[in-house]
Amino acid sequence: MMDFPDTPACRTALEVATEYHTPSLLNHSIRAYLFAAAYGREHGIGFDDELLFVSSMLHDIGLTPQFDSHTVPFEEAGGHVAWVFGAGAGWPVERRVRAAEVIIRHMWDQVDVEQDPEGHLLELSTGMDISGRRTEEIPAGVRVDVLARYPRLDIAKEFTACVTEQGARKPDSLAGRFVRAGIADHIAANPLDR
Repeated sequence: MMDFPDTPACRTALEVATEYHTPSLLNHSIRAYLFAAAYGREHGIGFDDELLFVSSMLHDIGLTPQFDSHTVPFEEAGGHVAWVFGAGAGWPVERRVRAAEVIIRHMWDQVDVEQDPEGHLLELSTGMDISGRRTEEIPAGVRVDVLARYPRLDIAKEFTACVTEQGARKPDSLAGRFVRAGIADHIAANPLDR
């Protein structure tokens, strides 16, 4: 089983996620990182482990009541939180911008691995964990170990409620588009819940 990267920024990002996420959302964020890192390593994708971990921990923070924005989509709100987090961590502006980009792009249909390996991995792993897309590509052994250590709890029910509510309030957002495309059915059919 892989461990988390051990840097001050990673430890603090986990602390922030633990404070503000529900247990289901926290476990989802951890699984997103672990699935992404395992996939990246197995497929020879070079990535910044600290950037991927911090982005994974903060990618859904815009869904929490404390950081929900009524003016921008939740992934953009999360990107803003990541930028501020990076400033507090002493990251240069370029790295703060990268964290925001990775979080915003996790909602895209596809992120080019050559242009943004961390964004590609987070988009892939969150799709695996939430809608069950490409779960067969989770490396052998990783799926069982990760689900045992970080169970899914109520993520299907909780995320369906969150994305439906976001889509209703922000119909022009990607969440709104996903709701209209039937994401609730994909979440309900996720093979990780079988």
